[in-house]
Amino acid sequence: MVRDLSVKYQKLQGCLKSLGSVAIAFSGGVDSTFLLFAAQEALGDRVIAVTASSCSFPQRELDEAKAFCSEFHVRHFVVESEELDIEGFRQNPKNRCYLCKRELFEKILAIAKENDIAAVAEGSNLDDNGDYRPGLIAVKELSIVSPLRYAELNKEEIRSLSREFGLSTWDKQSFACLSSRFVYGETITEEKLRMVDKAEQLLLDLGFRQVRVRIHGDIARIELLPREFEKLMQEDVREAVYTNFKAFGFSYVTLDLLGYRTGSMNETLTVPKRK
Repeated sequence: MVRDLSVKYQKLQGCLKSLGSVAIAFSGGVDSTFLLFAAQEALGDRVIAVTASSCSFPQRELDEAKAFCSEFHVRHFVVESEELDIEGFRQNPKNRCYLCKRELFEKILAIAKENDIAAVAEGSNLDDNGDYRPGLIAVKELSIVSPLRYAELNKEEIRSLSREFGLSTWDKQSFACLSSRFVYGETITEEKLRMVDKAEQLLLDLGFRQVRVRIHGDIARIELLPREFEKLMQEDVREAVYTNFKAFGFSYVTLDLLGYRTGSMNETLTVPKRK
């Protein structure tokens, strides 16, 4: 292990051990999987994992979260957290993520209390400090711990350590809840969430590495890694994508020429920088 990463990992372990016991908000993604692994190494059976199940969380992600907990013998709780039932959420306001995280963390805190767990931790990393992340306001308000940010670990370092520890998620594509695919102010519905889920699953099944399908009314805006643009332009692939997207309910299918990036829906926002 590179010395700098070794120091950061030890700092992470120290943070987790100081909690005594912890409930990890576990999505099964790169960051939360690494955090759960580190927590189990630090605290053993004084760790539980809590995963939210909702229509904005694909079944494949839930299945992978369950499989990891089964493999590593972590007590796993799946909580129903239907964001669309939260007042104001469907209207997709700029603080949508705050509304969701606040409700979710309150449920995880309740599960932690019921199981005599001292703290709740989530998997945001150092890179998240540079984007518009209203969910982190809920983290602060509810005193949720952010061990990866405390240890100053960024995404690349988390992937590197995950690979060293043999975690299969080390090269897993980045994922965010499907509600993040909607332009702010556009009503989020179960039908449109299913459209986005089917569209992204199709692209993954076709072998694309990292995908987002952003929804703008009846328009699908596909984000891919630029090196995969050529593959999409192959006639059979292009026709398959267009035909299936139309069947899913989209009227128009477009490719974003800038390519995949996180938080592209935030590019039109003017928000104060978080201190």
